[in-house]
Amino acid sequence: MYQLLARINKMVLPSFSKQRLDLAKANKWQMAIIGWRYFVTKKALGN
Repeated sequence: MYQLLARINKMVLPSFSKQRLDLAKANKWQMAIIGWRYFVTKKALGN
């Protein structure tokens, strides 16, 4: 399930690493997206 979610995240959500986003200057919604992507990626790799 998490592997499917990770694929959907990759297609739909923006990649902040490609945009060279500084984490110290990230907005709350950007931090929420980063946290969500991290959570899903960690779960997908753990299975």
